[in-house]
Amino acid sequence: MPFPDIDPIAFAIGPFAVRWYALGYLFGVGLGALYGYRLLSNKQLWAKGEPPFEAKDIWDFAFWTMLAIVLGGRIGYVLFYNLPYYLSNPLEIINTLDGGMSYHGGMLGLMLAVILFTRKKGGNWLSGLDLIASVSTIGIFLVRIANFINAELYGAPTNAPWGVIFPTDPLQVPRHPSQLYEAALEGLLLFIVIRIFTHVFHSLRRPGMVAGIFGIGYGLARITVEFVRLPDAQLGYLYGTGWITQGMVLSVPMVIAGLGFVIYAATRKQSALR
Repeated sequence: MPFPDIDPIAFAIGPFAVRWYALGYLFGVGLGALYGYRLLSNKQLWAKGEPPFEAKDIWDFAFWTMLAIVLGGRIGYVLFYNLPYYLSNPLEIINTLDGGMSYHGGMLGLMLAVILFTRKKGGNWLSGLDLIASVSTIGIFLVRIANFINAELYGAPTNAPWGVIFPTDPLQVPRHPSQLYEAALEGLLLFIVIRIFTHVFHSLRRPGMVAGIFGIGYGLARITVEFVRLPDAQLGYLYGTGWITQGMVLSVPMVIAGLGFVIYAATRKQSALR
């Protein structure tokens, strides 16, 4: 099917242009903060009725979130995806106009931010991780939609009827809209799964459980999509396999860590959670 005619620039005021990609991050943090406020306000959801910090503090944390995502995402891209180039061109590290951002780097930055913020507020840092696991799928969904609008990070050629011909593709062949696959799996579906665990199974009462579910869910979804998503050109497929990508390699530790969090949370004594 043809690529929808959507301008990557949402609007412009004189020389100042605002892109859908930037709005994806902005609204992801904003909507995530609103949802986080609701979760924090409902103290019955949390172990001993104690959320990681007070609901009013979510707005301060939203500022930490923006810094953590941008810095972590950029540093992660430099380290994980193109380190030789940036070692040879160190000034390019701060040139974010090239669009180089790593989800895994942003995630690590966000985890560090919430641990430091929660400890500063005297809360349980595992519950802090549960909080960002509960809300971050909103941002993932919006940013992946923005990736689609930018016609970037598309997939391998396909004969499927939903294959898209992206304007940035030099071959102009139908390709998997892998950005939409990720939006559906890592964003929408994972949000629904986590919502069930937080509000039906009350998993926020077991600190670390929701963070573990997120790690498993995101990792498996990302690995699955990577089978049809093209690897970064400067890396290609790893180890001469023709199918292993850097995204897969970085997602495997997420699944393993997620399993560890789930096992730890599930085996804690109930008395410590009331």
